[in-house]
Amino acid sequence: MEKLRKPEWLNKKLDYASMKEMGEMLRSLNLHTVCEGAKCPNMGECFRSRTATFMILGEVCTRNCKFCAIPSGTTACVDPEEPKHLAEAALKLKLNHVVITSVTRDDLDDGGSEQFAKCINELRNVLPKSSIEVLIPDFQADEKALDNVIEAKPEIINHNVETVPSLYDIARPMADYRQSLRVLKYVKQQNPSIFTKSGIMLGLGESKEEVYKLFDDLREVNCDMLTIGQYLPPSHDHASLKEYVSPEVFEEYKQVALSKGFKYVASGPYVRSSYNALAGINEIKNNS
Repeated sequence: MEKLRKPEWLNKKLDYASMKEMGEMLRSLNLHTVCEGAKCPNMGECFRSRTATFMILGEVCTRNCKFCAIPSGTTACVDPEEPKHLAEAALKLKLNHVVITSVTRDDLDDGGSEQFAKCINELRNVLPKSSIEVLIPDFQADEKALDNVIEAKPEIINHNVETVPSLYDIARPMADYRQSLRVLKYVKQQNPSIFTKSGIMLGLGESKEEVYKLFDDLREVNCDMLTIGQYLPPSHDHASLKEYVSPEVFEEYKQVALSKGFKYVASGPYVRSSYNALAGINEIKNNS
């Protein structure tokens, strides 16, 4: 198959100086970011503005999603000092909005949910005025594990469906679309005051009709916020890119999603789950 030529609107440059400085600070605290692990194209921009998405529970995932650069394999022990170190880093960066995600840890009885709760609680102690957003795995839809996170009361709980259900065998062979919807539904049922959020990638071969149906599915479980971005394969071994989606089409999707009742939608080639996340919660608060 002929390789697609990268379009002119995907030309963001990396800021290596900022990446080095941020990386050194994170390593000194034995912390990781999904920015680095997932090879995010926004990493230089975010690090330059002194923001990052912390990734807890190690650098190795128990699943093998075909779109993701994070390796799968043998996982590390849970670091009991991680919540304290994460809070220390957030304080150093003076973050007004802290985003925490993790690798998927199917090897742990609670899926790592208690570590999420400990990180949230530690952040509350150190930065009581900052808002907190967590991007969680599905915890295999285990309600006790989900309750651990819900009871810690972050402002936003994000769980990405990633793509349309017909492409799960290609992109997320160890995940289940309906299970991801159940996760979002359960969070909203247990605590309606927590904003729920999800995200998808475009360019894997989805049709517009499938994307619109996905919007409907998310709204049926009262998902509040949506991010839509361009899939960029981390390597030749990952799921194949089928299409570069134009900024005009991203804007079209945004308007359709807003018309379906989402409180906030970020849609564009460089949009990622936690990219410019503070803007999302600020917009919702200003409109409420």
